[in-house]
Amino acid sequence: MSVIVRVNMTDKKISTFENQDYRMLGGRALSAKILLDEVTPNCEPLGPKNKLVIAPGLLSGTPITSGSRTSCGAKSPMTNGIKEANCGGNIGLYLGRFGVKAVVIEGQPADGNLYVLKIGKDGASLVTIEDLKLLGTYETDRRLRAKFGQDIGVLCIGPAGENGMKMASIASSDPNGELKFAARGGLGAVMGSKGIKAVVVDRTLQQPLYHNKEQYMDMVRNIHTEFRKDPKIKNVNQKTGTASIVKAVNAMGALPTRNFRQGAIAGVDGLSGETMYATITNRGGDGKTGVSCMDGCLIKCSNIYPDASGKKICSTLQYENIALLGSNLGFTNLDPVAKLNHECNDIGLDTIEAGAVLGVAIDMGMAQWGDLDGCVALLQEIRNNTLVGRILGHGVQVAGSVLGSKRIPAAKGQSFAGYDPRALKGNGVTYAMSPMGADHTAGNCFGSRGEVNPLGVDKQGDLSKSLQYKMCALDSLGFCIFARPPLFKDPSKMTTLVNALLGTDLSVDQLWQVLGVDAVRTEREFNIRSGLSPANDKLPEYLYVEPLPPTNEVFNLPEEEMLRAIV
Repeated sequence: MSVIVRVNMTDKKISTFENQDYRMLGGRALSAKILLDEVTPNCEPLGPKNKLVIAPGLLSGTPITSGSRTSCGAKSPMTNGIKEANCGGNIGLYLGRFGVKAVVIEGQPADGNLYVLKIGKDGASLVTIEDLKLLGTYETDRRLRAKFGQDIGVLCIGPAGENGMKMASIASSDPNGELKFAARGGLGAVMGSKGIKAVVVDRTLQQPLYHNKEQYMDMVRNIHTEFRKDPKIKNVNQKTGTASIVKAVNAMGALPTRNFRQGAIAGVDGLSGETMYATITNRGGDGKTGVSCMDGCLIKCSNIYPDASGKKICSTLQYENIALLGSNLGFTNLDPVAKLNHECNDIGLDTIEAGAVLGVAIDMGMAQWGDLDGCVALLQEIRNNTLVGRILGHGVQVAGSVLGSKRIPAAKGQSFAGYDPRALKGNGVTYAMSPMGADHTAGNCFGSRGEVNPLGVDKQGDLSKSLQYKMCALDSLGFCIFARPPLFKDPSKMTTLVNALLGTDLSVDQLWQVLGVDAVRTEREFNIRSGLSPANDKLPEYLYVEPLPPTNEVFNLPEEEMLRAIV
């Protein structure tokens, strides 16, 4: 049975309803539909009328590799529009096995208490645990495991979420005791506004109901065989992970450097995936590569980065963190990047947004380029909820405006990801036109640089549009973005899985339509109703006039090309 769990934090009542209206939807598509159906679009993001939707992907709970990611959705305090951020970890797997289609958290408590939502075989309940107040994510996860057992899935927030910081993230525990993050858009602040410190889900071996289990498992074996035969997974994903692209982005002149003033940095080798892999393997100790972020993942692109003594600094060093916390702040060594990464994770901050904030802060004289102590001190201001910390903690648009910056790298109030749009113009289209704002996962054009010239003015709109709905479909199914090669090569694999699970008869075109195009249109409709008109589909003006070394490109796409990306 598929159910939706509703948690009303005003009266502390929990209701469970059999899912009847959203059978075909999951993950991001389901989150978008619930929000459009139930949330007043012009409500205050941190007020009682907003809702937080936690929705595992449509295939979550099944054995398909990399297919049990969890989407978190709400009206964003960062963009003032709809937002979805998804993460790995095991909570999506466990929710899917329990048959939970979505958890909808609404209302706000008047008592000021801090709650944990516990979900297990006996149902859902709220538990007050006041000693978690303002704890970092790592200690929160440790205490929850001490109380509820080691074998649980956890979603939790850090002090940034409790303090309503607009760049607060939601942490998700993985099978190795590490944390992954639904980071973008400030959804951790929405969770904090509901009085929820954490959601805990018991591990279960319960299996979802299949319409045709034999057909489903045959396709699982087919896909898994293809993954095991793919040399890129073993030689790239499991060694350098997402950091494998650092030097490539630098070479094309799109790597954020010193508050997006340059697109390349001298000494990039010190930040590269190759250096990361060599450092981890040479230092040993806690260091590991080829780590999975959810049970059953065959890609294993995560890592544990150690210090010189072999003691863990953080998990995971990814490309986006290396770009925004590394080159963007003037670092050419991974050790300070890892230390900043850990600090952001523990406070519960979006590392992309935090890197952009620190870049603007340094640019405006609050620290120096390559100054680890200065950057840590600014993050401590956020942790301690000081006046300076609150300015910085509300993200790059707020911080840049208060500091008087004329160069704020953001679209729809959210910071750019690790690709400067002047040198990867398709991503500029995605940043401006996607309902998600400047979010690379909404339609990252980097992988298509061999098909569409990243510096050209043609085909960028169509490329962004196509990738927007394909990425949304993956998010809705619960797939990791790195599972896409075999799935996009033969999308009938995805329809076979959906049809065998649900007993439907979806064609490939129908799958793209329902889980991709329709979902993005739902998100755009929410934004329009919330007051984010098409006038908000834009990039900062400085990008159009300030050349970006070393290509010396500006963002010069005509409006008609941008408009082609509207799904």
